[in-house]
Amino acid sequence: MLDLETILIVTLATACLQALVWIFAWRAWRHLYELQFLAAGFVAIAAGISLMLLRGGEPAEGAIIIPNTIIKIGLVLLAEGLARFLGQPRYSWIGVSLLIAHIAAWSVIVAVDPGNIAARIHASTIFTVSIMSMMCLGLLRDRVQPAALRWATIAVLAQYMLASIVQSVLEIGLPADFQSAPILADRNAWYLLQGTLFLMALFACLLFMVSARLSADLRERNASLSHEVQERRRLESDLSVSLETERALREEQIDLMRIVSHEFRTPLAIIRNAAEMIGLAGNRSPDVTRERLAGIDEATSRLFSLIDRFMADDRDRTCRPEPIRIGSVIEEVRRHFAMTGLGDRIETAAEHDIAFLADAEMMVTVLINLVDNALKYSPPHCAVRVTVRAEPDFLTVEVRDEGIGIPEEERTMVGRRFFRATNTQAITGTGLGIYSARRFLAYHGGTLDFEGNGASGTAAMVRIPLPADRRDPLYGSVTA
Repeated sequence: MLDLETILIVTLATACLQALVWIFAWRAWRHLYELQFLAAGFVAIAAGISLMLLRGGEPAEGAIIIPNTIIKIGLVLLAEGLARFLGQPRYSWIGVSLLIAHIAAWSVIVAVDPGNIAARIHASTIFTVSIMSMMCLGLLRDRVQPAALRWATIAVLAQYMLASIVQSVLEIGLPADFQSAPILADRNAWYLLQGTLFLMALFACLLFMVSARLSADLRERNASLSHEVQERRRLESDLSVSLETERALREEQIDLMRIVSHEFRTPLAIIRNAAEMIGLAGNRSPDVTRERLAGIDEATSRLFSLIDRFMADDRDRTCRPEPIRIGSVIEEVRRHFAMTGLGDRIETAAEHDIAFLADAEMMVTVLINLVDNALKYSPPHCAVRVTVRAEPDFLTVEVRDEGIGIPEEERTMVGRRFFRATNTQAITGTGLGIYSARRFLAYHGGTLDFEGNGASGTAAMVRIPLPADRRDPLYGSVTA
């Protein structure tokens, strides 16, 4: 036969074990701070039940009110913890208000009619139904926990609320001398027994909720970690692109300085040659002196022009196309090599009246580099022939020499930065002249190709696009 004390002992053991589990769970997962409310709630329920077991057969008013109040505090803590765990509005003031009202009602009932157990049961039913309705409302609003688990928990709470209501109804309808069934020695023992089962069912539901929450947190962390990994990979890729861009810019800057250095050597060589000639001629030949001084002035002006061009911060000033005639460009090239004493080795066959849009300084530099290469890699007695002709869509300038030539398998590589053919090792050079020529031609949409010149030598072919309508009025004011 299950008497009231036996059921209370079983309920106490159940509540204590559940309180220990929730304490350990909270210490294991400190980020789930809501578990401390659940642990405190089960501790309060266990404490209230233990006080019930310790009171005597004729308890004082305080011994009746305090244990029940502590159990009700446990229910309030469970409701608070569940609301916090689900992230729902907590309405703590409602729980506190119900608790105060319950304490006041029990105090009045015990003081006025200590033997009126039914009144105390009715007050407890009102409190229990109110608190657990709040818990059910939070579960209905939740969209995080699995639906089946939420509805199972609501069913457990509803069952306990229904049992509380049934107990109140039985207290109203049953006579005071009603005898309980043989198995349950006390008329209220069935309610305490199902309360124990309720605690077990609620404990299981809460455990499953915590498990679902931890699983969801793990998935969220995995997703966050995956996103962070992808973001770091993206940032790493961006950083690599930035570093590559910076490296390219540094290479371009270094490349520009090398080209500038290469191109500055040409006017400086003229200045040095002219100065040497002036030193040799002295005052014996005023015409030679004037000619050399004019060459120095021209080379110095070109040097300053190169400095202004290449050292300018404004990239738009790098290429300044204007209407020019090819004859003026060829004349500048002839004058340059005349100042270096190599003018007699250059033969020209040019249509001087061909007009086109180009940067005059760049075009002069391109042809000087090509002719200089042709002279450098040709025997001293061999001439270099410069031919200019207009084709339907292009202006073609051909620089042909009878030098050592370019190995056919290396011809496509000529023009790469610092590249020099294998047969040029005995001759000094930097491998930048053709490279800079191609870069300057690229500003004009032009090309530079190399062809063989019979048994020996090379033909450098420069092609620059001509305008579709060369009768454009713009060409009426071509620079002479």
